[in-house]
Amino acid sequence: MEDLLTRGELRVRGRIREASNAVLLCTVTADGSSAECVYKPVKGERPLWDFPDGTLARRERAAYLVSEATGWGLVPATVLRDGPYGEGMVQHWITPPEDQPDSALLALVETEEPGPGWKPVALAEVGQGRTALLVHADDERLRRLAVLDAVINNGDRKGGHLLPGPGGRLYGIDHGVTFHAEDKLRTLLWGWAGEPLTDEAREVLTALAADLAEGAPLATRLAELITAVELAAVRDRVAVLLRTGVHPSPSGEWPAIPWPPV
Repeated sequence: MEDLLTRGELRVRGRIREASNAVLLCTVTADGSSAECVYKPVKGERPLWDFPDGTLARRERAAYLVSEATGWGLVPATVLRDGPYGEGMVQHWITPPEDQPDSALLALVETEEPGPGWKPVALAEVGQGRTALLVHADDERLRRLAVLDAVINNGDRKGGHLLPGPGGRLYGIDHGVTFHAEDKLRTLLWGWAGEPLTDEAREVLTALAADLAEGAPLATRLAELITAVELAAVRDRVAVLLRTGVHPSPSGEWPAIPWPPV
């Protein structure tokens, strides 16, 4: 899929208007194969006060590379290439399978405790002076994504950025505001905050630390996409996760939950 996204001819089919930046739904075709994909041209990125202009597409590619290095495959195939409107990010479009039963990952419950199979996030106002408890599923796929988000410093893990895929897989999308050198983690997946990392996560992070060492292939590829300071910050975040052995907690210096949350 990565090769198809890189070499194929892009044909724009339409624009996803709800997105804050320019997001174009495309078909990519090469050697008789085709697939649906999303194309986000750099020219369509809205300036952000805390991220350098024209870097969001590169951060999306970097997030994919780190995801692949973990072996968890949590981000759809993502490449950086030229397209009809210049350089941009091109990502495989994930269509939820019709025959896959719905499995809720987020919910609002009007109880003080989340109940079995759920992790509490925060209280939310639901109107008329009422509050409800925002919860997410105690799901190993979400837990892996929470670890990935901590590594890449994801500033925008919303509920709408969680996509079910074939075979029970779960994908995370929209990784433009990642890899900042300062703590920017904003997510709905705080349910494991302060809890010990799984043995699997510690093994993955140990291997990732080696992959991020200076001169290692992953570090070399990331150095083409993010700054040296940001790359050093990735190494530091992995080191902190391994040293503490727990999922991070909100810092209190930055809004912990993205807005809008979905």
